[in-house]
Amino acid sequence: MTVIKHKAQRVGVFIDTQNIYHSAKNIHHARANFGAILKDALDGRILVRAIAYVATTEGGEESAFFGALEKVGIETRMKPLQIFAGGAKKANWDIDMAMDAVKLAGKLDTIVLITGDGDFVSLVEYLQNTHGTQVEVVSFGRSSSSKLIEAADDFLDLDKNPKKYLIMGFNGRTPRRDATEGAGTASAA
Repeated sequence: MTVIKHKAQRVGVFIDTQNIYHSAKNIHHARANFGAILKDALDGRILVRAIAYVATTEGGEESAFFGALEKVGIETRMKPLQIFAGGAKKANWDIDMAMDAVKLAGKLDTIVLITGDGDFVSLVEYLQNTHGTQVEVVSFGRSSSSKLIEAADDFLDLDKNPKKYLIMGFNGRTPRRDATEGAGTASAA
């Protein structure tokens, strides 16, 4: 199937922030450049809404990050980070993200899910079959569900050009290099 993208398409972007954050951190030892990711996900089309689903901590150290998201046109929906008995931390946004996509589907031609989480396969199929919405997925391919990629109408693999989608790594290091990537420092676009 050929995916048609035209400048008049109304696009909604739903960002599984934890999924992308952890993929960038664990695969590339870097941070995701959400501005560059959003720009390429839109591909010159009309942005109706971009929503990032984020976790807040008691210390509030993430407020600068939230401000940076809003600066590039991304709304934030916040939930407190849950800390479980074993020390695991999570802010589960899957249902909320899916419900927002379903609620907005009637106003959109294309829905972009920025996640690699296979739990969204049913959402992709529902949006395609019930609303006739084109559904695209954007994520780091190495940490993405193959079933999600297969279900989507189009897939933008951030691993194909990681320098474009990453910024300086954790502890001041540059993103890790590997055989499929060129050498150099990733910079914000």
